[in-house]
Amino acid sequence: MKILLVSISNHHFFQWANQLKDCGHEVYWFDVMDGGPRSEKIQWVNQIKGWKMRWDFPLRQTIKAISPKCYRFIQNLNERNTVTVFEKIIKTIQPDLVHCFEMNLSGLPILSVMQNHKKIKFTYSSWGSDMYYFKEHGVTVVKVQKFLQRVDYLITDCHRDYRIAVANGYTNKFLGVYPGNGGIDYTTDNIQPIANRKFILIKGYESFGCKASKIVDALQLLPIASFENFEIIIYSADAAIIEKVNSAPFFKKCKHQIIARTTFVDNKKMLKMMGMASIHVSNNISDGMPNTLLESVGMGAFPVQSNPGNASAEVITHGINGYLITDPLDENEIATWIEKAISNVNLRTQAQEINIKLAQRNYTRAILKTKISQLYQEIFL
Repeated sequence: MKILLVSISNHHFFQWANQLKDCGHEVYWFDVMDGGPRSEKIQWVNQIKGWKMRWDFPLRQTIKAISPKCYRFIQNLNERNTVTVFEKIIKTIQPDLVHCFEMNLSGLPILSVMQNHKKIKFTYSSWGSDMYYFKEHGVTVVKVQKFLQRVDYLITDCHRDYRIAVANGYTNKFLGVYPGNGGIDYTTDNIQPIANRKFILIKGYESFGCKASKIVDALQLLPIASFENFEIIIYSADAAIIEKVNSAPFFKKCKHQIIARTTFVDNKKMLKMMGMASIHVSNNISDGMPNTLLESVGMGAFPVQSNPGNASAEVITHGINGYLITDPLDENEIATWIEKAISNVNLRTQAQEINIKLAQRNYTRAILKTKISQLYQEIFL
């Protein structure tokens, strides 16, 4: 079968796409944003790149930096229309299935084309907050409902988003809940016992939906002595977080390191760090099922995790195998759960055993490969 995948250039998408390798399908990828060069991570896929600009003119990046207004004017003339290009691709490839990942960036831009080709099966994978927070992203209820009416098959990364889709009129086939990256290769050799775990890992995203700043504030509410046996590692740290940490006297008194978001960290190295971490803290006001949550629990790190729309509660039972943050904007609450996690070694030991078994059973990549292959077979029956 011919499968046309539609997505932005994204690590999680590449991981999902690779689950289709050697499954016997002819697979294409339309990079809907046309960002960057061909991906080396999915060399086996027919990649549709370089479609957006009519002419990659000299000094383009310089003009963009010096005169954004002039650059936008030029690009309005220079950029090809997504709908026009995608229509031609559909007619050329004649796919049996179009599978888009994320609604706002990938699904809505091609919706009008898919409405013109209703015989082509259309699958949509919800990602992160695209369903949960669609209004805040400027997408109207009418647009969401129109989009879902065209979708034949739905995949979500949490049960919450399936319920939201149904509430917005989705009535077609639900294929199930799967991690957005198609599963995780847990490096079990790197899973350390509680006594050897000396890191507290903090996810450092700070944006519209991500609030690492509140974790940083929470840490400073606790006694320095709480961290005497730990090194705080703030990874994927945005510039605002780096500045906040570097200017805080608290962090001059405790062992810590910052890994900037712009620094590439291989996934295997990240998993190894999680396997050495006592606690993993992540805080968002909007998200789906965080891949970092699934990665960290599978490597035995105790999760202190925000819970937008109760998505994280599908994995974490508060006080049993982690702590759930009810108010991601309340640094006092976050501080309470971090302090309890540090002090309760027995709970962390119990949670580690529960979480590793949970992850191995539900999120292991090798197991999910078969299920994902069967999922596509189900579509083509």
